[in-house]
Amino acid sequence: MNFKSIIIILTAFILQGCKEEAKSSVTDSVYAVTSEGEEIHKYTLINTKGMQMEVITMGGAIISLTAPDKEGKYEDVVLGYTTPDLYLNGNQSYFGAIIGRYGNRIAKGKFTLEGIDYQLPVNDGANHLHGGKGFDQRNWKAEIIAEDEPSLKLSYTSVDGEEGYPGNLNISVIYTLTNNNALEISYEADTDKTTIINLTQHSYFNLSGNFKTILDHSLELKADNFLPVDNTLIPTGELRSVTGTPFDFTIAKNIGQDINVHNNQLAIGKGYDHCWIFNDTVKHMKEVAGLYHKDSGRYMTVYTDQPAIQFYSGNFLDGTLKNKKEGNYENRSGLCLETQHYPDSPNQKEFPSVVLRPGERYKTKTIYEFSVK
Repeated sequence: MNFKSIIIILTAFILQGCKEEAKSSVTDSVYAVTSEGEEIHKYTLINTKGMQMEVITMGGAIISLTAPDKEGKYEDVVLGYTTPDLYLNGNQSYFGAIIGRYGNRIAKGKFTLEGIDYQLPVNDGANHLHGGKGFDQRNWKAEIIAEDEPSLKLSYTSVDGEEGYPGNLNISVIYTLTNNNALEISYEADTDKTTIINLTQHSYFNLSGNFKTILDHSLELKADNFLPVDNTLIPTGELRSVTGTPFDFTIAKNIGQDINVHNNQLAIGKGYDHCWIFNDTVKHMKEVAGLYHKDSGRYMTVYTDQPAIQFYSGNFLDGTLKNKKEGNYENRSGLCLETQHYPDSPNQKEFPSVVLRPGERYKTKTIYEFSVK
């Protein structure tokens, strides 16, 4: 065998190895066992570019998600706990979880539907937040549905009366890690009794890869209006223009630029914890937000068919939780961009409806796409 033949064989071997490394996959393992003996599973999704996501069945929580920086280095860009028990015992920060039946707040936990008054548990001062003991605290059934573009289907049935909500609600959420480095989240649900629904995803993003601060991230929101809130963070009903206020992200700016200015709404939320209304509220997929971290070069584009987004700047992170690298999650070390309907919609008739009736299908989609610039 001559030298040229050896080179050809070695090259083919290397290329075959690279080809194998580029295969996408979904793998299943046991993550933890509850005190009742119930297994919590972890699914690891890897796409052809090497982007990786870990999801646990408790709350459907995304516990890690990597994205490349401008040098091609993949690092984790979502906050998460360092031990399983914090996911199993309440997930108080809602890290990475599926939120429902109703994402965000309902005033005093009360609403009236088809002439019937409903009382939900109050778990946020006087108000109901994120479904009470919601979907973030339920162990979802998981099914691998594709590996070429890694996809995981999570299913859960919320029974009639659970946390005070009417109707048996069958929900499925599909996470797909596409080969162009996007996380696609598809939600579907149906009910046997008229109910309300507002599902979202509660990942905290930090594109730096070090979990130190999000104040140096640049944010753009395609929204000319936001919802001011009262002292309990319930919308007042007004759609207020962002023009001339710290809430103007129509042109990208650093989150830290205006977050500490004197403003009543910022004081109430202890920072940004408000709902922005997209200029295009029609139900179709559209680009709605962009998040950029200059030092790493990471850029995240958000697409959705929902009418609004809750931007939360991690105001209640207080340094008591260990982060996944070194140190703790300090104040504003992560941010949420939760696509959804408006808070307290069941009590505010001018807001778009969140009612789901028997025979109807709730169906919505959000995409978080990662790139560099």
